[in-house]
Amino acid sequence: MASSAGRSEIDLGGTWRIVSADGKHKADYQVPGDVHSSLITAGIIPDPYIGRNEYDVRWVAELDWVASREFDWQGDGAWNLDVDYLDTVAEIKINGKGVLKADNCFRRYQPNVSHALKRGKNTIEIHFFSNVKEAAKRQKAQPYYVPYSTNNCPIPDGNMLRKPACHFGWDWNLAVMPFGAYGRIALIADVTKLPVIESCKQVYQKNGKAGIELNLYIYSDKNGPCIVSFAGQSQTIVGSAPFERKVHFLIKSPKLWWPVGSGEQNRYELKIQYGEHVETRQIGLRQIELIDEKDKIGSRFAFKVNGKEIFCRGANWIPADALPSRATPELTRKLLQAAVDANMNMIRVWGGGYYEQDWFYDICDELGLMVWQDFMFACNLYPADEAFLREVNQEVQYQVRRLQHHACIALWCGDNELIGALTWFEESRNNRDRYLAAYDRLNHEIERAAKRVDSTINWWPSSPSPGLLSFGDAWHDDRSGDMHFWSVWHEGKDFDHYRDVKPRFCSEFGFQSYPSMATVREFASQQDMNISSPVMDSHQKNKGGNARIAETMFRYFRFPMAFEDFVYVSQIQHGLAMRTAVEYWRTLKPHCM
Repeated sequence: MASSAGRSEIDLGGTWRIVSADGKHKADYQVPGDVHSSLITAGIIPDPYIGRNEYDVRWVAELDWVASREFDWQGDGAWNLDVDYLDTVAEIKINGKGVLKADNCFRRYQPNVSHALKRGKNTIEIHFFSNVKEAAKRQKAQPYYVPYSTNNCPIPDGNMLRKPACHFGWDWNLAVMPFGAYGRIALIADVTKLPVIESCKQVYQKNGKAGIELNLYIYSDKNGPCIVSFAGQSQTIVGSAPFERKVHFLIKSPKLWWPVGSGEQNRYELKIQYGEHVETRQIGLRQIELIDEKDKIGSRFAFKVNGKEIFCRGANWIPADALPSRATPELTRKLLQAAVDANMNMIRVWGGGYYEQDWFYDICDELGLMVWQDFMFACNLYPADEAFLREVNQEVQYQVRRLQHHACIALWCGDNELIGALTWFEESRNNRDRYLAAYDRLNHEIERAAKRVDSTINWWPSSPSPGLLSFGDAWHDDRSGDMHFWSVWHEGKDFDHYRDVKPRFCSEFGFQSYPSMATVREFASQQDMNISSPVMDSHQKNKGGNARIAETMFRYFRFPMAFEDFVYVSQIQHGLAMRTAVEYWRTLKPHCM
């Protein structure tokens, strides 16, 4: 049990107790973490990865749950609760008094809770309301039906909540709707003592003849000196609260940050000292520009780093595990290092998952992986009412403010495939004006909120997109902007079809294979080792995917006799597909970048 005596912070992580609202299920709950993982540890539910267990654990997300723990508090004055990655519709109570109602997994909440605290023993509770039921309730409250991707999501109405879309299922993911407190949860004394760097409006680099300028805007509503140090320089800010100050550093002959393969990943320590509190960040000095100028074909799409155009080699990043507790920093580093080892220099954080934890971007800074960062909207249509847009505005401002200092951030993109989704649903095909207007409102709200925090960001409205203010089909248009090319996989075309398009920038393409036999044996028994077995079929989330792999194999190979051989050849086949696309598109430089 944490104590507040002589401290300004109480960490509320650790072992909590989780109880279903009907009282039938109880277990220890490890925070940060997801509730499903704790129920697995307690033996209440089986591991959803194994066999067909996924379908036997969906009931968990259909119930309300209450997580609770005790803590000791001996403080005084104003105290705040600091919580992020709270998934999703939840109410927090301290000693039975409501202190927070949350419904956005992508925001950080810091409510004042002084009125609920008492000296001595206190109890905190998180009431997790069923996200399945809450999503359905919000859909019914809409003035008109807002479609979601039924091809991806067996659990409906994921577009109603600011929650990772892939939790409702995807063509690669389990559909179990995990929930919980995945990030920081703590009590902090006096909100004005929060890390000052969180109040930093902008961190941007500007190339100049004498070197590079670093300009920070520091805000404070508390009297006292604030000392800012960077690259061997130091400045002290003194003023009467509240105040906002610009801090300017000029770094002569700087050591620049480069993407891996193009130079070193040099970084400087930024240190902000405010009273007894010290906050540090590692800042890479670089300039990243998005080149989208028009040419004879259409318009380019390329990244220029420190004045040099960089050919981007990379992949799309989905959450490292379907259960958030398992997506550890160690696993994340292993995967990102694998990307570097495969000669990648860019990762696209895809819009159906999370804005990743701080350590994800720290690792990308360190490894030299540029990050294309989607905002978390994917493959659905979304509400555009004032309440929803206000919530989006707060989410976007928080995330840009949190991440914009990272050298790795190369681009902010409004969404994944929302323009294409306008053509996917009967409702939007029959009333395109209504749904297009709603999309335009949402997309512009995202852009305005992002640029309100940092006007210097590289902004791209959607992926794929031909460019700004364009709502046409970018799926098969290779003249401008970025492109998603899935004809070989989804349409079953020959690998040579990759040579029929000349993308300016292909931000998505792919071909499936089976995982290794070592992985298959983790979720399937010997009797399941058949491509048409119920277990193998249930683990194939893309409709018709197993048949497509087999049909392609008939085209290129002698069909394997044993299941293990089929798995192996599927991986060889996958490699041939990727090689065909990559080798050809690389020959198109600088048309394709």
